[in-house]
Amino acid sequence: MLILKEGDKIAEPCTLLLGGFDGLHLGHRALLERAKKGLPVAITTIFGGKGSALFTKREREFLFDCAKIDYLIEWEFTNEFQNLSAEEFCKLLFLRVDPEIIVCGEDFRFGRGAKGNSALLKELAPCPVEVVPAVKRTEDGKIATSSCKEHLLKGELSLLNACLETENFYESAYFILGEVEHGRAEGRKYGFPTLNLAVPSHKLLPPDGVYGGWTATERGNFPSIINFGARPTFGVGERKIEAHLVGFEGDLYGRTVRVYPTEFLRPIQRFSSPEELQIQLQKDKERFCK
Repeated sequence: MLILKEGDKIAEPCTLLLGGFDGLHLGHRALLERAKKGLPVAITTIFGGKGSALFTKREREFLFDCAKIDYLIEWEFTNEFQNLSAEEFCKLLFLRVDPEIIVCGEDFRFGRGAKGNSALLKELAPCPVEVVPAVKRTEDGKIATSSCKEHLLKGELSLLNACLETENFYESAYFILGEVEHGRAEGRKYGFPTLNLAVPSHKLLPPDGVYGGWTATERGNFPSIINFGARPTFGVGERKIEAHLVGFEGDLYGRTVRVYPTEFLRPIQRFSSPEELQIQLQKDKERFCK
């Protein structure tokens, strides 16, 4: 996948998949399947601005690459960008790409005040526009980024991943990507070494707690016990992500990993001693890895 830099233009005919695309839920993937018509596919994404992101800019790049998208056009939600009129946005967009066809969702909006819609896009675009209806679910209505975020904030990871997962869990489910940092190495002293990730300030995370899940590394994928939040047993109030990888030996300092929480196990709690914590972690491990 080629990530366009400012001033770059896609030189070949392509299909343009148009939207904000904070990741790729199943509704987005329905759009992507319609976009794959034999031409290379370009996708747009908008990052920054108010609120937290389901997936960061770097995580989206991973997802789009896994989805075999050919070109990525990134827009930062600056004051200047959010004040572009719908017409100004289209003018800038079509300086970067000259598509054969555009695919977007029926609820796609663009331009200042979200005044641009698919009808206006058809007037401004240099090519045909195909508008795809939203993907519906019988109980929860359409699949949308807002509902994905709501599931995550409630800790409903199974419902969230039901909106995200394709046939390949490690290319679609909710995850946190980052570099492994040096920590206090307390876990290593009692048989539960952990890797530590800094919490991205703009990344939307599940509620604090201990979760079962998986960690994808350059050496394979490992079942994991994952801690989101403080470590009160050791007097650490800073919010971190900490994961014990079952069956892993060695270290991953400075390496990029992806942590996938999938199941809430228990709240964070303060134990009277590291030994008591060790006993609980063994129970967590047995429960998740049974």
